[in-house]
Amino acid sequence: MNSEKSIKLHVGIDDTDSAEGMCTTYLTCIILRKLEELGIKPLDYPRLIRLNPFARYKTRGNGALSFVVNLTSEEVELVENIVLEYVEKYAMFDGINTNPGVIFYEGEVTEEMRQYAKSAIYSIYTIEYAEEFAKKIGAKYHKFKKGRGIIGAIAAISIELTDQTFECLAYRIPENYGTKRQLDDESIFYMNEQTYPETFDNIDIEENYAAIEPHTPCPVLYGIRGNTPEIVEKAHNLVKSYEEIQDYCIFKTNQHTDMHIQYNVKIKDMVNTGCYSFDCQVIQAPYDIEGGHVFFKVSDGTDVLECAAFEPTKSFRDIVRKLCVGDKLTIYGGLNDNHTLNIEKFKINEIEPQYTYKNPLCECGKRMKSAGKNKGFKCPKCSKRLRDADKIKEPISRDIECGFYEVPTEARRHLAKPIIRITTGADKILSKKY
Repeated sequence: MNSEKSIKLHVGIDDTDSAEGMCTTYLTCIILRKLEELGIKPLDYPRLIRLNPFARYKTRGNGALSFVVNLTSEEVELVENIVLEYVEKYAMFDGINTNPGVIFYEGEVTEEMRQYAKSAIYSIYTIEYAEEFAKKIGAKYHKFKKGRGIIGAIAAISIELTDQTFECLAYRIPENYGTKRQLDDESIFYMNEQTYPETFDNIDIEENYAAIEPHTPCPVLYGIRGNTPEIVEKAHNLVKSYEEIQDYCIFKTNQHTDMHIQYNVKIKDMVNTGCYSFDCQVIQAPYDIEGGHVFFKVSDGTDVLECAAFEPTKSFRDIVRKLCVGDKLTIYGGLNDNHTLNIEKFKINEIEPQYTYKNPLCECGKRMKSAGKNKGFKCPKCSKRLRDADKIKEPISRDIECGFYEVPTEARRHLAKPIIRITTGADKILSKKY
């Protein structure tokens, strides 16, 4: 190909799956295989980009896909036709929330596009806004049904990855969709032993089970997440499957990077569906409500915020229950529509000392009792009195330490960065102390 005449084409695809099946990563994989048959290869790993986790109309994990190819002018139309043909053929159009969108963009990604993508993770866009933005940047867009997928498709081609992870996804043959996945659990645990912490979230430590399998009837057999493409491919080769694997593909992604987190935002300025990290102090002790959810309140001096560890976070709630008024924290989480912060993890920076106050001990060894208001204390055994004594202040042992704590693998959001990826030598990892 003559490089002077080549055209850099960005392809973005989103919203082709549903709770009943399909997966946009699989659709992207089979499109790429078709293009490879024609001698067209992507310039880099295809990208799996997770957007705002609180998007109301997301199909499952709110992920959009993109890839980039260098083409001749004659090949551009060919590639566009193949992509649209495959979306029309494989998208789950029966899904109530499935509204596919495809974006084709030629040239270099601009700063304006990068800002669009960043805001798509922080907030919620309308279809109309995305459509106008596509026109503004000169992108071709294709809407199927309502076409909500164009929102994520633009973001997937535009996002700048300052931190990145990789996911290796293996796919089932169509005949096995909807059946129980046939994987060798022992090989998954062995894979984890050989590759952790360069791979992560493969095993749910608390429940002691393999966590790489989806729970939906989609084409994905399993997904392994890690820091490099080499390590996820190595891990993939260690997993044994008792069913046929149709194909596998490695994606570059913003998963587990905390890209959704906004910093230096005061509680008074936080909005629903936003995700934040902030320093605060506990001002109301944790309490349980029906359903097994645990709530407490914090303040940063500008306002008060209710925080929650919901039932799916399991024994993470036991850590939350140990918090006391006065504890100083750095919390990571997102605000739901009720303006309650769904906690993803937190770091205890300072533990507020707790005390109990006891009556003094008598010389005879017996604990004294009150002799009445402003009358001191009297020993019930030997009757000795202490008229001017005060109660004795004794510290209460806190069964908790400063450091990081996080929800278990099963409850972790796609974008939430595991503690193992953010701790430095100065930070203490307590994420497994449930």
